[in-house]
Amino acid sequence: MSFRFDLRRLAALVRKEAAQILRDPSTFLIAFVLPMILLFLFGYAVSLDSTRTRVGLVLEDSSAPALRLAQAYRSSRYFEVTEARTVAEVRDKLVDGELRALIVIPQDFGAGIKRGKMPPIQIVTDGSQPNTANFAAAYGEGVRAGWAAAEGLERNPGAREPPVTISARYWYNPELKSRFFLVPGSIANVMTMVGTLLTALVVAREWERGTMEAMMATPISMAEFIASKVIPYFFLAQASMTLCAVIGVWIFGVPFRGSIFALYAISSAFLMPALGLGLFISAATKNQFVASQVALLSAFLPTFLLSGFIFEIGSMPWPIQALTYIVPARYLIPSLETVFLAGDQWGLLLPNIGIMLVFGMVFFALSFRVTRRSLD
Repeated sequence: MSFRFDLRRLAALVRKEAAQILRDPSTFLIAFVLPMILLFLFGYAVSLDSTRTRVGLVLEDSSAPALRLAQAYRSSRYFEVTEARTVAEVRDKLVDGELRALIVIPQDFGAGIKRGKMPPIQIVTDGSQPNTANFAAAYGEGVRAGWAAAEGLERNPGAREPPVTISARYWYNPELKSRFFLVPGSIANVMTMVGTLLTALVVAREWERGTMEAMMATPISMAEFIASKVIPYFFLAQASMTLCAVIGVWIFGVPFRGSIFALYAISSAFLMPALGLGLFISAATKNQFVASQVALLSAFLPTFLLSGFIFEIGSMPWPIQALTYIVPARYLIPSLETVFLAGDQWGLLLPNIGIMLVFGMVFFALSFRVTRRSLD
């Protein structure tokens, strides 16, 4: 295997590969149309924010404190309230899934307030959706606690003020909008598709069309051949990433507090293992259909499921957590979120960049090994 480079031959091979890309409309669909569809789905259709949760507010008491607490629930941006006087009126709606929780203000609520006590309220949640149930219960209690503090009901008159007051603040995402990490995470999925899925087809396409034999008869080296397959898709993936970043900032309102240099540095580092894996799959399978399926199973699904994009890695079983360390997107997604939300924190970015480059060297070494200048 030869590693010599002739720039004229390399330029000719790159032009040939670029012409192939321009003649294939499916490449542009995968590189630009499909990423925009995914981005709009994650930006608009998918949301992990528990806002406007449909709840039933059962007001069994008509005293002034009960009415004020009911108004606090009506005014909350977390709930869409359906009011009732008894639980029986809204029980069927909870069972049918029209409501996600019931908040019951009991009959003796006002009387308990007059006695100087804080009567408990009842929160009944739909257990068929555990996450929504937990959110509804937590936010329901939070509204009650906030109302009680505003009314001065939680304070014990005989108690001294604590010397230290804890106030939680979120620096980089104060409103905890899930869109702010879903959109950067979706960019990682887009780059995986463009970098791995498209590259997984290039060598297999040469074998299927019978042009590999003609290329073997030329004086090109393996290094020139592989570089010619990687360079066009590297710039195609960067163009797709740029489009997604612009849409994320200008349409979805995701803040961009870092630098363009840092964004392209981490995306370039991730494209090394993405392109290397795709090229390795293509050379090993020699079949476009098989290569596409292997690329989806080995790249796209791990990026979607095991990178921390949707599911938090710390909540996974420890064998799965160990498996995530060999998923390159695990190191890309935190880097993208850091650049977008926090800025150029090189102490966090450089280790991830280094790990992704190591993955890239491993995959390219495997690609050189399986790409033989023979018909075997």
